[in-house]
Amino acid sequence: MDEYRFPDNRLKKKMDDPSKTPLLLVACGSFSPITFLHLRMFVMAADYVKHNTNFEIIGGYLSPVSDAYKKQGLAPAEHRVAMCQLAIDKASNWLMVDSWEADQKEYQPTAKVLDHFDHEINTVRKGVDAGNGTRKPVKISLLAGADLIQTMSTPGVWSEKDLDHILGKYGVFIIERSGTDIDEALASLQNYRDNIYVIQQLIQNDVSSTKIRLFLRRGMSVQYLIPAPVVEYIEQNHLYRDDHRSSSNSTIGHDQHNHNHHHQHSHHHHHTNNNNNEADRNGGEGKSDQSDKGKAKEVGASA
Repeated sequence: MDEYRFPDNRLKKKMDDPSKTPLLLVACGSFSPITFLHLRMFVMAADYVKHNTNFEIIGGYLSPVSDAYKKQGLAPAEHRVAMCQLAIDKASNWLMVDSWEADQKEYQPTAKVLDHFDHEINTVRKGVDAGNGTRKPVKISLLAGADLIQTMSTPGVWSEKDLDHILGKYGVFIIERSGTDIDEALASLQNYRDNIYVIQQLIQNDVSSTKIRLFLRRGMSVQYLIPAPVVEYIEQNHLYRDDHRSSSNSTIGHDQHNHNHHHQHSHHHHHTNNNNNEADRNGGEGKSDQSDKGKAKEVGASA
């Protein structure tokens, strides 16, 4: 494997407005495969930030989960990273794919992944040039789907320590979706309410990686649901043709609440939670730190 290098080619070098707080968005998830919803999440968040906050986005990262996540339908990390890269190469000027998490031999809790970004941006690169002769520390935040907040408010899914670290230190931008009531979940996370930003999805998109894999297994087209270069890559590499590890009796409607996750990734390693069988929760398939004897479930996709 090539030596790891943190990708920073699309990071904003200098802020446009020194009075704002620089913000970096990180989406953790399976991305198996990446969909247009994963990409739209970043765009929706950018619109929200521009119109409703005093933040200025300096970059966005996709952080695919490692193969140690052992989730149903998880294509090998090298393929998932490559598909993410193809999805953003020509289509974005501020999104990047970071393979650090995907390269790890062991599953990394979301809190640890955010620490990695904090280290690379604020320790190694000393934050960002504010444009007025000073450098500012960058706020690192998680970007995820509505299901993430529900797992976070469910006792025993995430460790209190990780929850406090993620919501207290970093914060999270949540993309709402129809049919998911998050008011109750938000109420139970009241202590962190100032660090949880809820973004409405004005055009509902409930595509999920789980549904995409199902379409592919059935020989149905996924054109215009996921980026064209990704469709091509899947065909060339014969991915998801016969996803033996996925349940054979799943139906299209079945993955209504799947994971993100990353991710999202909740991270509580020894908790069993059978309710979230294939949570597509990260706003597109994230990871949830619900590990069932080491098998965490997928959170993410249906933001």
